[in-house]
Amino acid sequence: MTNKFIDKLIELAIAEDIGDGDHSSLSCIPENETGKVKLLVKEEGVLAGVEITEEILKKIDSTLKIEIFIKDGTKIKPGDIAFTISGKVISILQAERLLLNFMQRMSGIATQTAKYADLIKDLPCKVLDTRKTTPGLRHIEKLAVKIGGGTNHRMGLYDMVMLKDNHIDFAGGIENAINKVVDYLKLKNKDIKIEVEVRNFDELKEVLRVGKVHRIMLDNFTVEDTKKAVEMIDGKYETESSGGITLETIRSYAECGVDFVSVGALTHQIKSLDLSLKAV
Repeated sequence: MTNKFIDKLIELAIAEDIGDGDHSSLSCIPENETGKVKLLVKEEGVLAGVEITEEILKKIDSTLKIEIFIKDGTKIKPGDIAFTISGKVISILQAERLLLNFMQRMSGIATQTAKYADLIKDLPCKVLDTRKTTPGLRHIEKLAVKIGGGTNHRMGLYDMVMLKDNHIDFAGGIENAINKVVDYLKLKNKDIKIEVEVRNFDELKEVLRVGKVHRIMLDNFTVEDTKKAVEMIDGKYETESSGGITLETIRSYAECGVDFVSVGALTHQIKSLDLSLKAV
């Protein structure tokens, strides 16, 4: 795995946790003591974070050995053993909480995402995440979304233009906002897609008149209005439904013919999955 953000995050997590030493382990475990632990699954869900664990172990102690039985993205149940780690006990204990913190949160996100994705897996619509992520943890949280069967929207403010309500209001309307973006991207020689949010049919009609965008987000539209909007857009632009979409409503929106449904809850309303590291 080569991701500079994740690499820095792991280094920060290690420094934050270990500080000037793991005194609990150093004080009572012989330096050369070796042992083995297993990652025990205690709750049903989708496993995520195994690759992150491998990176943590490399940084803590490159001599630690991991034997993987269950890969990222696999459905798991209580009693499953995902992997074992063997080597110096002190090193294992230093890695324990770090890898569990990553894996429990990532598995929670992957599990949540899979619930949404499974509901529309027979439709061409894709489930998108948002920027509603924990500061500093975006790359691992969005990785967990992909592992769970979702699709990453944009990683940040830099890889796609997204004109939301405040951009439009401050720019003096939809037409001004779009034209300014087009001029800016040309000036900066940037080749990135433009998405614009619409809140009602008047704004949708204006976007269709102005054009120059790649995707239209239908924000807080009802299912019936979404159907009507998709018919109006008629395949000229990508379409995305957004705003309070739940497990109970996602299929209804997807069946309207939108290309994407974005769900902030994939990353900001999740429950960590119960996993445990136990001595063998």
